[in-house]
Amino acid sequence: MYAISLGDDGAELRPLEPWRAEEFLVHIDRGREFVGQYNGLPDVVTDLESSRAFLQAYAEKAAADAGRLYGIWTDGTLVGAVLFRRMDVEQGTAEAGCWLEPSAVGKGLVTRAVRVIIDWAVEERGIHRVEWWVSAANQPSIAVARRLGMTRDGVLRESCLHRGKRHDEEIWSVLAPEWRAVRQAS
Repeated sequence: MYAISLGDDGAELRPLEPWRAEEFLVHIDRGREFVGQYNGLPDVVTDLESSRAFLQAYAEKAAADAGRLYGIWTDGTLVGAVLFRRMDVEQGTAEAGCWLEPSAVGKGLVTRAVRVIIDWAVEERGIHRVEWWVSAANQPSIAVARRLGMTRDGVLRESCLHRGKRHDEEIWSVLAPEWRAVRQAS
């Protein structure tokens, strides 16, 4: 098992695999309402069986080179995740995403973790375009896109039905040459 350090605070990025289903469910339960504001995951992962199924689906995506899921741990506790919801190596595109439970917010964990996975996608897998789809109301997630040097491509008006309400979604992206330029400048 490997872990990637996310900095001097001890935070780590690790694969989030099916054998961690119980730990994952406990994590989702801690952040259920907070995460569920903009993310449908808490409505999908409701018990141990659905937790295991969700993690298994991402294990299958990883095996097919079509997505990835990584947990963020602080002090040995799973507090969030970053992922590639979809990844098409042939087309050179991927969609990144994230969530955190409330105790982990405001520490830069998502920004640091997404930098790691975008570096991997661009440099190891040859991904040319990484997208970030976000509810237009989710200002913290939009701030992450900005910190990552992404460009707002546009808004899909009322395109997402979440908990009975339609939401606008913003699409942000960064292209491989832009990503490399941002990384070299930092």
